[in-house]
Amino acid sequence: MSEKNREGKSTARERLAVERQKQKGAEKRRRALIVGASVVCVLALATVVGVLAAGAGKDKKNTAAGPAVAPSGATGKDGLAIPVGKDGAKSTLTVWEDFRCPACESFETVYRPTIRQLVDAGQLKVEYHLVTLIDGNMGGSGSRHAANAAACAQDAGKFAAYHDVLYANQPKETDDTFADNGKLIELAGKVDGLDTPGFRACVNDGRHDSWVAKSNAAFRSGSFSGTPTVLLGGKNIYADQSMTPAKLKQLVQAENKG
Repeated sequence: MSEKNREGKSTARERLAVERQKQKGAEKRRRALIVGASVVCVLALATVVGVLAAGAGKDKKNTAAGPAVAPSGATGKDGLAIPVGKDGAKSTLTVWEDFRCPACESFETVYRPTIRQLVDAGQLKVEYHLVTLIDGNMGGSGSRHAANAAACAQDAGKFAAYHDVLYANQPKETDDTFADNGKLIELAGKVDGLDTPGFRACVNDGRHDSWVAKSNAAFRSGSFSGTPTVLLGGKNIYADQSMTPAKLKQLVQAENKG
């Protein structure tokens, strides 16, 4: 074989080797692109699923939308307290509560007779602040819907009676029954004169939702440990393990004598 032929074959082999190397590189890049695209698709799908899942656990209504419309007669800073009792009472009990909260229901059951007695005697005024702690902890929107309905009852001058009805019919903490406006309107039928077209519109429109959200924000900024938080003279009496209805009555009567 001539030197020229040998050089020609050698050059051909080299070109073939180079071409094969190029093909291998192209195939490697193609596989990398496919894998990369698959990862992107998976990540995109995960993002979509995550967004959908996050949205599924939230109430569709934007609770912070619009101005905070305080219920009629609301008092205190930013109008976030619903007062029950005479303005001239020397003692004030401040209650932060959630209508889905079992501990709040227990407090109401045990202390309500004494509180009502002191209120009726003009010795005590109660300022109720409504929060949505359970909605945040358990999911759902029953705390907010119930709080809005209670604020609507305040507009009608029926807050105290409806407040008691809500606790008397409180569902299990894990049941978001109060998220149903129909249920809240049904319970209004237990309060004389409350179930009116005006009350129904207020409940269904979520008229006080932004106010409820503002009240809940004030609760969180207050660094309270939970609901109920019950303050008398600035002290959380609910945290006092020795507190009883009788002791509460003595404290209020002592303040009235002072």
